[in-house]
Amino acid sequence: MLDTNTLREVPLFSKLSDKQLQWLLDEGVEVWRQPGELHRSEGDRADHVFILLEGQIKITQKIGNQEILLAIYDAKTLFGELPVLMGQEYFWASGRAVTQCHIFQLTNKTFWEMLSSCTCVMTSILRTMAERLQEVQTISQHRDRLVSLGTLAAGLAHELNNPASACRRAADRLRQTRQVLQPLTIKLNQQQMTCTQKVFVADLQKDAVARARTAAKLDPLAQSDLEEELVQWLEAHAVTNPWKLAPTFVTSGLDIEWLENVRKNISEGLLSSVLTWIDVTLQETGLLDEIDQCTARISTLVEAVKDYSYMDKAPLQEIDLHEGIETTLTILNHKLKRTCVEVIREFDCEIPRIFAYGNELNQVWTNLIDNAIDALVAATEEGSMGAGDKLSQSLSPKIWIRTNCENDLLLVEIADNGPGIPQEIQSRIFEPFFTTKGVGQGTGLGLHIVYRIVVGQHQGDIRLFSHPGDTRFQIRLPI
Repeated sequence: MLDTNTLREVPLFSKLSDKQLQWLLDEGVEVWRQPGELHRSEGDRADHVFILLEGQIKITQKIGNQEILLAIYDAKTLFGELPVLMGQEYFWASGRAVTQCHIFQLTNKTFWEMLSSCTCVMTSILRTMAERLQEVQTISQHRDRLVSLGTLAAGLAHELNNPASACRRAADRLRQTRQVLQPLTIKLNQQQMTCTQKVFVADLQKDAVARARTAAKLDPLAQSDLEEELVQWLEAHAVTNPWKLAPTFVTSGLDIEWLENVRKNISEGLLSSVLTWIDVTLQETGLLDEIDQCTARISTLVEAVKDYSYMDKAPLQEIDLHEGIETTLTILNHKLKRTCVEVIREFDCEIPRIFAYGNELNQVWTNLIDNAIDALVAATEEGSMGAGDKLSQSLSPKIWIRTNCENDLLLVEIADNGPGIPQEIQSRIFEPFFTTKGVGQGTGLGLHIVYRIVVGQHQGDIRLFSHPGDTRFQIRLPI
């Protein structure tokens, strides 16, 4: 049977009088939990606080399909007080018994009366709350960073896979082309050509490659018409496989006038061999250019990751905000392409560089842009299902990123044409743990992290203006 002596063993209640302890006994209720049994679930109403008298209980939070351990509490410990003290209606974590547990629970009303009448308890609880809040925030922030890193890594892997796969295909085709080109070159050298013709063929190769690299891209209809004209010319001059040569020549900017010049300087017997050799040479050059473009894209992505993380650089340094925003967009490019969100840049190119924590600011741009993408995608999906006129603008999802100077401040504005943030929750979006997401979808620390970085680390300011069709986050940083 629970008595005042047992309650007094709890450090939180050690300084209470017998009368106060008896009052708690009258107001509280005892419960028991077996090992593995769930005490409270994430999403349950936060209508009680709990004192663990005996046993051990673990506090976890579900994010996606993964359960994250936040804390393990031993006997004689208060728990479940954070949501109550922060004015939240529901628990954002679950409690499960590790061993057999004896729990004493108090209603919120009793808990608040105890705080107002027992100064020593209030002081102890507030101290414990601050410590726990810091611990949970640290764990959750670390988790959010890992989730963000995982999302970025998945997108980056996809972005890297495209040029890497294209590079590999081009290398395979180049190997095949070389196997064809070498015998053709040997065969051409064995042909009876004058010195003048050999010089002409060498210059012809250089000219064809130069034309190919500067050739304008044609629309499909024009491409088809020119190919047909070239096929007819090649057939008329007994060139082998004209239907294979024509597409390469048209793409490379070689026309009938160019072919006529070749015919005039090369005998009819050599024309087919020379043009076939030029065709394979152009294919080889095109594949080499493709490999060069693919590897350049890979280098760009790797450089973007280094810039994003400010690898090998001091945390506080002089930075270009535009570079940080651009590398963030590069990292998020896969998600932007997959969701068909258009990004419109309105940059003031005259803004100065500033001293800042570049890696931390990149986390700000990532959180805000990523949230905007998610809001636009959700609105587009609802709009496509006939949600109503207010979502019509978001069916063409856009994000605007604007920069300019305001006296001694730099302004960065990230806006979208999504459905907006409801007026009744706008004042709470920067609070720790406040979230509009469902159970298991996150703690809602993303915007709190943004606020902490902008206001706490950089002594800046962040403001929100939102209504349907226009949501804007304005970040001001001191120069």
